[in-house]
Amino acid sequence: MISIKRATDQDYKSIVSIGNIAVGEAHRESCSAKDMSEYLQVHYNDTAIREELDDANNIYHIIYFNSIPVGFSKIILHAGHPAIQQDNVTKLDRIYLLQQYQGHTLGFQLLNFNIKLSKENNQAGMWLYTWVGNKKAIGFYLKMGFTIIGEHQFKVSETCYNPNHHMFLTY
Repeated sequence: MISIKRATDQDYKSIVSIGNIAVGEAHRESCSAKDMSEYLQVHYNDTAIREELDDANNIYHIIYFNSIPVGFSKIILHAGHPAIQQDNVTKLDRIYLLQQYQGHTLGFQLLNFNIKLSKENNQAGMWLYTWVGNKKAIGFYLKMGFTIIGEHQFKVSETCYNPNHHMFLTY
């Protein structure tokens, strides 16, 4: 049984827990353990996630598998990008799924859920950043119709930056 529900301020612990595991799984090869630990401590702690959930611009959803939270997404509507001409575009800011639940179409379902929500809000497309070394994610996004439109250096820590693709899906 799969369900996707809008996250509330009560769900911060699930997002922190999943984020600390799934982000580490997805990016552990991109930097040192120290840099990854620093990133997770800053961005996936109770206070940081609660603040994000309190921001009305952030739309978080949690995907459940057999009533267990196994992944989450965060989108921001009307989030322009300098390389995108359209005004009404959505940023897929985060989408993570615990590794043991990958391969069961859950990521596909969560992304499609967000695309549908974006379209329902009259958005013209969706964009995201992804680490260039995450070949699995890049392949997934390309298969879903995203194209690479640019690159930048993503700050992991004070001493570590990773190259990230900018990807865009036009509706």
